[in-house]
Amino acid sequence: MSATAEIENVETWSGKDRGDENFPVGSRLIERRYRRPMHCFYAFARNADDIADSPDLPAAEKVRRLDVMEDVLMGRRENGSPTASALRASLAETRVSPIHARELLIAFRRDATKLRYETIDELYDYCRYSAVPVGRYVLDLHGEAHECWAASDALCISLQILNHLQDCTRDLAMLDRCYLPLSLLRHFNCSVEDLRRPAETPNLRRVFNTLLDRVNRLNQAASELPEIASTVRLRLETAVILGLALRLTDKLMKNDPIAKRVKLTKSDAVISLLLSMLRL
Repeated sequence: MSATAEIENVETWSGKDRGDENFPVGSRLIERRYRRPMHCFYAFARNADDIADSPDLPAAEKVRRLDVMEDVLMGRRENGSPTASALRASLAETRVSPIHARELLIAFRRDATKLRYETIDELYDYCRYSAVPVGRYVLDLHGEAHECWAASDALCISLQILNHLQDCTRDLAMLDRCYLPLSLLRHFNCSVEDLRRPAETPNLRRVFNTLLDRVNRLNQAASELPEIASTVRLRLETAVILGLALRLTDKLMKNDPIAKRVKLTKSDAVISLLLSMLRL
């Protein structure tokens, strides 16, 4: 390998950070000792996601860069990805397995090469790698039992599908990518092209509601997470995130994500925090 290739930085940070996300990422609700590791994990995921979502890079180049990130993460390469280097050090310090970060890269490679999802099972399989590893990493970092995984998995999949619904028009316009299952679109006599309309159609609303019904079931399955986690401050953070998921689900039920991006507000965050504190 040439010296130039060895020192190349493959990351192309978009400028998005934790404050741009729908949900808190290692917030002050979390014990201080866990925040920096969570921020390292987020930075790695953010930069990998930015590679996968780049409108300028061809698919093969995206995959190559993601491979470099994994090589750095696993110590097979010294540099080329600053966030992977930082995460590798953090994982060694906290003694958390790199499997969760590696699984995220499976989803990002898929983003680089796969533009359509035929069935809901395909979408769930994508979420298994794009979202589930984040929750499992946080649980492992806190030393939580694997009995928490099922509820965490449900919450993470819920959050991912909510984000897909929020960004369905942007993903199609910028990346020609659509996560809405094609079989579901066909079932309600819709097509991907309906997402390019100025507003949702009645049939497209049926597609959204079908997915949101599933999200509601996932939120229900996730509801035990704040109760079974052993770490008090993690219980509070997950309760807030669940509350935000419920509020965003309700907003997407009532508002058209085609006409305008449906998003949470600061008041949603405050209300979710207060309700979580009262319940716990």
